[in-house]
Amino acid sequence: MIEVVAPGLHSSVQDRGRSGYYAVGVPPSGAMDLFAHDAANALVGNAPDAAGLEITFLGPTLTFQVATVIAVTGATVDVAFSNGRRIPLWTSQLVRAGQTVRFAAMSSGARAYLAVRGGIDTPVVMGSRSTYSLSGLGGLDGRTLRAGDLLQIGTDVLPGSRHRPGVQVPDELRPTYPAEQEIRVVPGLCDYRLTGEATEVLYSTPYAVTVEANRTGYRFQGEPLEFLDRTAPFGAGHDPSNVVNLGYPVGSIQAPSGTELICLLRDAVTGGGYATIGTVISADLDLIAQSKAPDQVLFRPVSVETALAERAVRARRLAAIRQLALI
Repeated sequence: MIEVVAPGLHSSVQDRGRSGYYAVGVPPSGAMDLFAHDAANALVGNAPDAAGLEITFLGPTLTFQVATVIAVTGATVDVAFSNGRRIPLWTSQLVRAGQTVRFAAMSSGARAYLAVRGGIDTPVVMGSRSTYSLSGLGGLDGRTLRAGDLLQIGTDVLPGSRHRPGVQVPDELRPTYPAEQEIRVVPGLCDYRLTGEATEVLYSTPYAVTVEANRTGYRFQGEPLEFLDRTAPFGAGHDPSNVVNLGYPVGSIQAPSGTELICLLRDAVTGGGYATIGTVISADLDLIAQSKAPDQVLFRPVSVETALAERAVRARRLAAIRQLALI
């Protein structure tokens, strides 16, 4: 059992998300930075889909009522026991019964991930323990943590995995979260609606993360984009960025009226009437999740083949981390 002494700014139970319900309007939810989430689970010997805590900007204070092994990955944050002894990041750590762990504010990145050996045991809703707070699904009563909450520890460990603290991810396998970074995008589905000049602007000028950046989507400010003139089809509306209706992939980019960009993320609506001009590749969604205002991004167009190759690179890095935890 884990007692939530202080909840932090926005802490929630997340796993890899719920699949199979996108067509009926239910987004996947799940960890925004899947690489950090998966790495934390690997370090403590959990199954990949074990639930942990996603911690945003300012972390919680937690008292562990039983001994266990934990790992904290993702954003750079000071984590320490109540006696002041710091807990290293990207490293499995023994926590004894009765010890309290305190998280400070993030100094680099936006989200940290806490894995506990066995995972956080909350009810499975539509195949996942992930919190989707907009609809009150999953997690702990469908909401973020509150002071006084009690979190049950589960049994989602990999068969044969060992209870071993002190496993550390080497620097070359850890991601970094700079304030300026390139984000790769597969163009489409409706990029043909942009003028040639607008397409050039999109992929050559920086865009800044605004304060409206959360699990639903990130808004970016930068140079406006111009859409081609057209006679609007019936039902599309008169705004040049409107279409009749589209499904929205996770990571898809919209440009309402061409005035700002919106990247839809893991708690976003699944469809609507804005043209999607590109989709951030899955490997770079983790970087979006770790950005915050006023960080800047440069969008770069890539092919589907490149996106798949980068996904494979990410999988190999995770496999290397899992192997470290087994040695």
